[in-house]
Amino acid sequence: MYEVIYMKADYEPWWMFEDWEEMVRIRKNYDELEEAVMYANSIINEMRNCFAKEKSKKGSFIAFWNPGERTYCDGCDEDMQLYHGVFLLKDLEPIIFLNE
Repeated sequence: MYEVIYMKADYEPWWMFEDWEEMVRIRKNYDELEEAVMYANSIINEMRNCFAKEKSKKGSFIAFWNPGERTYCDGCDEDMQLYHGVFLLKDLEPIIFLNE
């Protein structure tokens, strides 16, 4: 099974810190890779219209952000940059789907 993940956090999605699943805003499942990639690309295209910055990593993760969009980090006791991340999983492991 393939999963498309959209997460919003104070770190880029490729870090996948221990609590990353708590940051997930959308999680959609697909049986076919092509369907999952189409949906992921539709989110990515929408985000390109909303955010000034983007960066991809490892061919599996893409992060979007607007400089100055910040969120308070309790553990850090400071404001942190907010990132919007999209990635694809197969059997809970990231897979390459981006052309970097």
